Amino acid sequence: MCGIVGAVAERNIVPILVEGLRRLEYRGYDSAGVAVIDDKGKIGLNRAVGKVSELEAKLAANPLNGKIGVAHTRWATHGGVTEANAHPHLSGERIAVIHNGIIENFQEIKDELVAKGYEFQSETDTEVAAHLVHDFLKEGMDLVDAVGKAVERFQGAYALLVVDSEEPDRIVVSRVASPLVIGLGLGENFVASGVPALLPVTQRFIYLEQGDLAEIRRDSIRIFDADRRLVEREEHETKWDTDAAEKGPYRHFMLKEIFEQPSALADTLYGRIADQRVLPESLGPKAAELLGRVENIHIVACGTSYHAGCVGKYWIEAIAGVPVSVEIASEYRYRTAVVPENTLFITLSQSGETADTLEALRIARQSGYIGSLTICNSAHSSMVRESDLVMMTQAGPEIGVASTKAFTTQLLSMLIVTLMLGRYRGLDADKEKEFVKHLVHAATASDKALRMNEQLKALAEDFAEKHHTLFLGRGPMWPIAMEGALKLKEISYIHAEAYAAGELKHGPLALIDEDMPVVVVAPNNELLDKLKSNMQVVRARGGQLYVFADKESGVESEEGIVVIDMPHADRLIAPIVYTVPLQLLSYHVAVLKGTDVDQPRNLAKSVTVE
Repeated sequence: MCGIVGAVAERNIVPILVEGLRRLEYRGYDSAGVAVIDDKGKIGLNRAVGKVSELEAKLAANPLNGKIGVAHTRWATHGGVTEANAHPHLSGERIAVIHNGIIENFQEIKDELVAKGYEFQSETDTEVAAHLVHDFLKEGMDLVDAVGKAVERFQGAYALLVVDSEEPDRIVVSRVASPLVIGLGLGENFVASGVPALLPVTQRFIYLEQGDLAEIRRDSIRIFDADRRLVEREEHETKWDTDAAEKGPYRHFMLKEIFEQPSALADTLYGRIADQRVLPESLGPKAAELLGRVENIHIVACGTSYHAGCVGKYWIEAIAGVPVSVEIASEYRYRTAVVPENTLFITLSQSGETADTLEALRIARQSGYIGSLTICNSAHSSMVRESDLVMMTQAGPEIGVASTKAFTTQLLSMLIVTLMLGRYRGLDADKEKEFVKHLVHAATASDKALRMNEQLKALAEDFAEKHHTLFLGRGPMWPIAMEGALKLKEISYIHAEAYAAGELKHGPLALIDEDMPVVVVAPNNELLDKLKSNMQVVRARGGQLYVFADKESGVESEEGIVVIDMPHADRLIAPIVYTVPLQLLSYHVAVLKGTDVDQPRNLAKSVTVE
């Protein structure tokens, strides 16, 4: 969730970098830093713990001056909040690097570099990038080639900015999942993790795509795609309206936020795993003591967050063996809850200020729970302040009312918490490592699902004129069906319901006719055969089925059944991956209907009233 800025110009760019950091401070406030190359070809570095204002104070006392440089504001998730862990990171007197994201295999690379004599000054994975690029440069590579070679070694999702004091006329950048935007000036160019950082200096932007590598000079831009072919990316001009600019090339915030999910998932995982195992201590200093005592769990949330909690119940009970109950916060508040011994109270919220959930937390603190854990996206919220343990989802700001990236990062957070609980409930270490391998693929798998966008845009035409839609799923995919129904109803105003597929025969079948589309989420899991039988029951009664199915599921299109092929994903992360196309389908239906996608009627983003 870090904020990154770079600039190359014919003027001192330090004020531009600092202002960019100020505008990105919502992405991180634990530390900030800037590195510039001065007129003598030396790297000047200044870093400070705390907010950008702390960095400004240090710069006032010890000014830097340079025409090329990079700057970073950090949300500490890997390594403590220290000046040594603050970015930029250097390699010798030559390379400066800033980074947003996760390099999953950094330990392996670090061991190789240590063996070559490199000394590490920080606890972060970012320093690996600085030394690895430096090592390739010593082999005689050009900076672009060195960064490209380094990126080939990295596993994960990240954005990198690199400058070389021996080539003080360019910044080389790489984007894998984490967003990067190039700002185009007159005789100067810029790069950042978000448009707001660059609004004071330009109105023209190029949005880098997944896998892009770019060379940014004062008077030119070269962009290479994932196959390292020289490409051109479309230039976009924006107005000085900040809100409009933040949409980038997207028509709506919701669509932008759907496409930000790979990056958000990667950020959420960052700092929560090491050596292919989860890190319970990342929840806070009380984590080991509390998690080791847990014998029961109560999950309380509202809306989309409630659906994440419902999926979590399946995971926790199956993997950690802990009994779980999930409840809507507005109901929990007004009844007497029975709290078994050693029960952990878990809340989920995007804002951390949802009135019903917050009040439920406050009631719980007086009700005999051993402690509380919140899964939240807002660092300074009441829920974060009032909970014993905190799992930040690192989704970044979510402006669209319909929750998208907040939900999928909540799901990933629930999985991480599940494995943490499993650690104290006898989960085999090798099994944990196997699960972690699937966790780290969630960002990549969701990125593959985003490539279905045009297909889903066409499919939306089948739904736009309908008045009702039924969503079906089984096991942990049932709450995903509920979330799909919620998305459709809240932004397109189409009545939609979700059922566990096995419940069809207990009433909902009466609704089935040719005018009610039936959406089925069908990953290749142990319930697939049962789900296929449920689908045949629908088809026998004239229902039109739209089946989101794994390519290996054996479900094929035929009369009355439209199969939407999903990229293969392990059953563990299937709830995350299958959410993405359901979001896209709802979005495109709403666009066709002409509704206000980002601000649907009668709804608000953060419900802070009862």
